[in-house]
Amino acid sequence: MTAGAREEVLARIRAAERGDSDDAGTAAAGYRQGGELSGSALLDRLAERLVDYRAKVRRVSAETLAAEVEAALAARGARRVVVPAGLEVPLPDSVTVTIDDGLSAAELDSFDGVITGAAAAIADTGTIVLDGSAGQGRRAISLVPDYHLCIVAAEVVVELVPEAVAMLAAAASRQLTWISGPSATSDIELERVEGVHGPRTLEVMLLG
Repeated sequence: MTAGAREEVLARIRAAERGDSDDAGTAAAGYRQGGELSGSALLDRLAERLVDYRAKVRRVSAETLAAEVEAALAARGARRVVVPAGLEVPLPDSVTVTIDDGLSAAELDSFDGVITGAAAAIADTGTIVLDGSAGQGRRAISLVPDYHLCIVAAEVVVELVPEAVAMLAAAASRQLTWISGPSATSDIELERVEGVHGPRTLEVMLLG
């Protein structure tokens, strides 16, 4: 990066932080803080981005949630799942459910999957954010099991990253987990390998 380019980037950052929109701080002019999508269009965008990342997506309602969760777990062959405390999701009797109380990594790895809620979801980037609160739990439970079923309520879906950052401001002191699709890397001989840094399979239920 040249010195001139570096100064231009820094000038734009400073202007964005000040909220300037004049020519002197060219920054803020193209910096969108709020999206334009809403309703089904917003959920459609999120679903599209999630599928691009090779995540599985189901659209569900409050009435169909229980049946869809049961169907998803059956399709996966998941018989033992771990969940965080405070998760308010109907779970089938056919599945053994364990509430995480500080389970070790080895214990977490023995489960067929994990089910969590989400604090926010960003439609433009296909990103889901967990903030460690009730129903989401600690980072380990969403990273160790090979299958993650995440329930995303429509009311926590926003279009842009700045909207999510504002929504999560109150949780800024906690560890946030930002998830964009299943865990994957292409570091090894440029071959895509899934499940290296987290779940090999991410399945998202968009509720609402």
